[in-house]
Amino acid sequence: MSKTIPPVKPYFPPEDIRQIKNDIEKILQSGMLTMHTYTEEFEKRFASLCKVKYAIALNSGTSALEIALRIMKLKTGDEVLVPTNTFTSTAATVLFAEGKVTFADIDPETLCINAENVQEYMTQKTKGIIVVHVGGLICPDIEAIKETCEDHKLFLIEDAAHAQGSTINGKPAGSLSDIGCFSFYPTKVMTTGEGGMIATNDDQTDKEARILRDQGKENFHSSIIIRLGYNWRLPEINAAIGIVQLKRLPEIIDKRRKIAQYYDKKLRQFSEIKPLKVPPNILNNYYKHVAFLEPEINRDKLKQDLREKGVQCGGEVYWPPLHLQPAYQKLLGTKEGDYPASEDACRRMLCLPIHSWMTIEDAEYVIEMLSASLSEA
Repeated sequence: MSKTIPPVKPYFPPEDIRQIKNDIEKILQSGMLTMHTYTEEFEKRFASLCKVKYAIALNSGTSALEIALRIMKLKTGDEVLVPTNTFTSTAATVLFAEGKVTFADIDPETLCINAENVQEYMTQKTKGIIVVHVGGLICPDIEAIKETCEDHKLFLIEDAAHAQGSTINGKPAGSLSDIGCFSFYPTKVMTTGEGGMIATNDDQTDKEARILRDQGKENFHSSIIIRLGYNWRLPEINAAIGIVQLKRLPEIIDKRRKIAQYYDKKLRQFSEIKPLKVPPNILNNYYKHVAFLEPEINRDKLKQDLREKGVQCGGEVYWPPLHLQPAYQKLLGTKEGDYPASEDACRRMLCLPIHSWMTIEDAEYVIEMLSASLSEA
């Protein structure tokens, strides 16, 4: 009998749903619907996860990036290096902060920028670098990039939207730079429905981020505006969901890793597709399971065939890369051929379904259907 395997599915076991219902009732009865005890607890727990001093809860990962870049006080003409295979928020927030986006190509083996990419695309006007941990894989070259930033007095931001709980050499995502920025969108490994977080060890960053997220007020209980901020607050109900999800995160990651390891083992039998290799010093939370098709395989046709068989693949990370998106082509004058490694890797990428509700039997079905579709390609 055929089945349907969705690409993603948030992980809320029944006991977690009961806990969230109970927490929501308490929040509604308290009358404190934002910036109260659940938000404070969520922040403390997330800071502990990242092994940093501070975590600041926000209403999206985009807000986290925007606040981080505002704190860096970019001036007109300041360039920020951004990998082209990322979501629009990574680049758009640079422009919103009045900086200039400089796209960089990637290492096709990791989908992340590396030290060589940084050296190639850095200029005298470069003010900082945003490293993106793609699909849950922490950028393997993060330490070398950090050294470059220190040598040239550049800021370093982690776009860790995909990387809750991922580590490199035992160090968590969010602790490897000046500021780590996370997303809790529904597709992510852990979710708050909508939400984001900043992680940092810097006292001043913590202070400024809290001012900026709440309309620029000197504190939550004051009406004195000391900076121009915005409404980037995370509601208490979302924070309550986040606390429950954070407690569940080790289990969530363990379940995803088991599916990913099964995929990696079974994909060895195919000549047409190869999984992305994860270095042994990195714990990948597997927000995405990424594999690469041989050039002769028509990805769109393959995905359609799989959909008809009940296997729904996830979105790529990313296609098209930003330099081929119409808005950025218009803004920055980019064109096809500018970043060949990104174009090739992202064009051949396939993300098999992966989430914490999946069983090995589900993964077996995915591989069975993949085998059938490849034989028909």
